[in-house]
Amino acid sequence: MLSLLRKKVLKFLIEFKRKVMYKKAKDLGYTHPEVVNYSQELDELLNKFDKAS
Repeated sequence: MLSLLRKKVLKFLIEFKRKVMYKKAKDLGYTHPEVVNYSQELDELLNKFDKAS
């Protein structure tokens, strides 16, 4: 049960982080440090989600 809940929370965070990252990229450009930081955070969340599967 906890694993299922964790996966749902991770999935929500992934989608939220992805949307914010795309908006920042549109506004600031893909190579802006803030966008790169969001991308790295998104990668970490995706890795956690993959490990939870």
